Amino acid sequence: MANKILYVCQEITPYLPETEESRLCRSLIQAMQERGNEIRTFMPRYGCINERRHQLHEVIRLSGMNLIIDDNDHQLIIKVASIPAARVQIYFIDNDDYFSRKAVLTDPDQKYFPDNDERAIFFARGVLETVKKLRWTPSIVHCHGWFSAVVPVYLKHVFADDPIFRDVKVVVSLYNEAFPEPLDPGFRDKIEGEGVKDKNLDLLDLPSYENLCRFVMHYADGVVAASPDVDPKVIEWARKSEKPILEYQNPEADDFFDNYNRFYEAIQ
Repeated sequence: MANKILYVCQEITPYLPETEESRLCRSLIQAMQERGNEIRTFMPRYGCINERRHQLHEVIRLSGMNLIIDDNDHQLIIKVASIPAARVQIYFIDNDDYFSRKAVLTDPDQKYFPDNDERAIFFARGVLETVKKLRWTPSIVHCHGWFSAVVPVYLKHVFADDPIFRDVKVVVSLYNEAFPEPLDPGFRDKIEGEGVKDKNLDLLDLPSYENLCRFVMHYADGVVAASPDVDPKVIEWARKSEKPILEYQNPEADDFFDNYNRFYEAIQ
């Protein structure tokens, strides 16, 4: 059975340098489309992405909405580009306050930006509001990278009664991408300010990488170990949660993508 799959990705090559995560997202969206699934894919429009080279252009009919994050207005800009070799389209979430800097998540000294929590909130809201505008109803939402971590929370709370998302199943992929210092201490309050009331928010009193992963897995219907060296505490916690898990497998394996397809079917 074909699925309608929304991919929410922290990074995708060729728009960003090749990493385990950016390569997997690039190959997965193509493979799932080739297997007859209907795909929509989103990533942030980081300022280091060369818009001219990759032929990004703004989608005026989807842009222009203002999102309020921590009591401040931020304009949502939607851009789109295609990967010709894969015949897939990528939507980009953009905003001058959060994504104009010529970097991804860290400054030139490799320090994480202090507003990464707000950038992640804006990205999540931007993706889901845009999907609503597209009037496209996904059956699966698959989140890649901790930067997409707010999406599952919103789907089970803020957007839970929306007909577009009411029956959606959420898959979270875990990578080896732990950040060294906790996110902004106000992260919990900002999530609560978005209308999320949940006892699991206690985990965000210290918004470390491990706690963020544990928090997000409460809202996942399935978990994927996408890297051979996922944080041991995080993957152990995922296994103890008794949620369906697709354990790590070599991307070179013949049945790699078919296993993803079967996993999507299993959690429906």
